[in-house]
Amino acid sequence: MAKRARPAAPRRAAAKTSTKPSTKPSSPEASELTTLLDYVRFAVSQFNAADLVFAHGTTDPVAEAVFLVCEALHLRSEQFESFATARVTRAEATRIRSLIAARIRTRKPAAYLLHKVYMLGVPFYVDERVIVPRSFIGELLQSHFSGGDGAVVEDPGEITRVLDLCTGSGCLAILAARHFPNAQIDAVDISADALAVAERNVADHGLPDTVTLHRGDLFAPLPRGARYDLIISNPPYVDSEGMAGLPRECRHEPALAFDGGPDGLAAVRRILAGAARHLTKTGGLLCEVGHGRDAVEAAFPELPFLWLDTEESEGEVFWLPAEAFVS
Repeated sequence: MAKRARPAAPRRAAAKTSTKPSTKPSSPEASELTTLLDYVRFAVSQFNAADLVFAHGTTDPVAEAVFLVCEALHLRSEQFESFATARVTRAEATRIRSLIAARIRTRKPAAYLLHKVYMLGVPFYVDERVIVPRSFIGELLQSHFSGGDGAVVEDPGEITRVLDLCTGSGCLAILAARHFPNAQIDAVDISADALAVAERNVADHGLPDTVTLHRGDLFAPLPRGARYDLIISNPPYVDSEGMAGLPRECRHEPALAFDGGPDGLAAVRRILAGAARHLTKTGGLLCEVGHGRDAVEAAFPELPFLWLDTEESEGEVFWLPAEAFVS
């Protein structure tokens, strides 16, 4: 994560499920699986048989299996091909099998089992206190905020103040700090649990002097008079129908991070109402709303939304310059 509920998981990457007939996962003899590739193939077969949902940093059973197996062995997914035929030790095999079994038994996203997720290749710590980050905004910072065709910001160095609303794990605030070298970042969340995770990530990335965390409701905890060159937000935007249809994997995540009210726009409306008071004259708002484009445009026909696309999304994130809020 108004968000026209995706039949499977809401948000970020579209959820995908297996179409193969469901059968009870089996457990081969230890001697039957020897290499990384063996265990990836085994995991894919087990995931397909269990009819799992994928939308938490991976979008299909193969990607999830590679992620799980590699992380169990302290490897990055991009290193899989280099070690695909390497043999797995008994201790490593035990850990891999345990993770595969836990993924199926609990239906927890692999990111929770491993306490890790990657965004744009950057690792972040996650647990059940925060939604598993899968926003398109990080990619858009690279593609539309560094000059070039279709850019809304020509020079990242000119961005000096950034606000991240509904920061969750702090991933977008950290990506913004990495992308805008001269920026100070304020990151806000209403959840103390989420901010505890964000604090850990900020420390892990060495950014406590750059990213300041605030607990409160949207703009409420910000310093008086604070204005920003850029406001980014991936707020709750799942509508009531979508909340009722969340798959089991998503039900491990905090409902607060999904629930956008009856039409999914409860938080979005408040962000749009307050943005003008917190933007510089040349600033702008970048906000993700999932499949809620039609609802957003119907609710705010007077606003000139610019919808920015990524490789895996179309019309899920809008941009509004500060001047758009002036009536």
